[in-house]
Amino acid sequence: MFRPTVASSFPATVAFAMGVMLQLIILIIIPSTVVVEAHTKTIPADSSKLDEWIGHNMKEYNDRKTNETGIKALDRRLAEAEDCVQLITVRKDGRGNFSTITEAIDSIPSGNRRRVVVWIGGGVYREKITIDASKPFVTLYGQKGKRPMITFDGTASEFGTVKSATVAVESDYFVAVNLTFVNSAPMPELGGTGGQAVAMRISGDKAAFHGCHFIGFQDTLCDDRGRHFFKDCYVQGTVDFIFGNGKSLYLKTTINSVAEGTGVITAQAREDATDESGFTFAYCNITGTGDTYLGRAWKERTRVVFAYTYMGTLINTEGWSDKMHGSQPRKSMYYGEYKCKGPGATPSGRVKYARILSDVEAKAFLSMTYIHGNKWLLPPPDLSLSPSKPNIFH
Repeated sequence: MFRPTVASSFPATVAFAMGVMLQLIILIIIPSTVVVEAHTKTIPADSSKLDEWIGHNMKEYNDRKTNETGIKALDRRLAEAEDCVQLITVRKDGRGNFSTITEAIDSIPSGNRRRVVVWIGGGVYREKITIDASKPFVTLYGQKGKRPMITFDGTASEFGTVKSATVAVESDYFVAVNLTFVNSAPMPELGGTGGQAVAMRISGDKAAFHGCHFIGFQDTLCDDRGRHFFKDCYVQGTVDFIFGNGKSLYLKTTINSVAEGTGVITAQAREDATDESGFTFAYCNITGTGDTYLGRAWKERTRVVFAYTYMGTLINTEGWSDKMHGSQPRKSMYYGEYKCKGPGATPSGRVKYARILSDVEAKAFLSMTYIHGNKWLLPPPDLSLSPSKPNIFH
């Protein structure tokens, strides 16, 4: 995929059945085709209740396994995988099972059906890693207090944009915790081509990132396809630095622009009206430099929503762009803002197609069912050992 460089600068039986359906799955449908169950608890407007909401939606596996059935039950494949966890370790000093992450990933068999937690000791790992589709249920877990960094300098000119990723995940049920993903290629030159450089590409379904950092310039995070969850993360870049056709919820994430001129945060790739993809950012913090847009329309029906988000002075007054650099304007974008704050969140001056969402319109984007997370989202694994043993993981 090529996108030009911009100045670097998302009877009784029948009656019974109808009653069950009315109770369990009354749907609110809005023109953007997003649906949400009426009984679903949305992200609270009171930030002091956010942690409680997160805890309600991300219960520990054993608690869910014991107490939740029916529509609340975990995805069957995931439940089976979490019942038999394998732990392997990576240490640069050779004291782990492996000294590189690549070796650890290679040790996981194709067709893997169990949760494999790869614990990674602190340090810098210069590796270019792909976790292919045959290896689901992989967790990369960075050492607490010594956040490991995985870095490479691949660019679009050498590999193509998508394949330039330092870490590419094509498998389902992936989890990353406390890691920094870096593409160390230099900032693209003004007007140049081929400088796009991806730090992370996530192309698998049902993936979660907790406390991870994504560092680059243009095209830092390729949120390619599938349903994804990001919490307490940090994303840094210049142009289109969160892009792709994923259906993702970003929660309590810092978005930092390091543009020296024009900056663009998102380039979401929804094309078809039946496509449910889109990016939702809730309780995020936008900081940094440049004359930065919240998003530009890469594809015809790009969809992005910001809610309860602080927007710094770097945000361009218009907020959004309906075209890529040098391309014709798009006509069917869905750009929404809901109860955002900060100097960059002022509605006056916004482009006419930007939507200041009502409570009803916003609801569809502000629940865990937006990414169907109630069926697969779990908190990070607890690697604590018994009190009688030293905890090598912390």
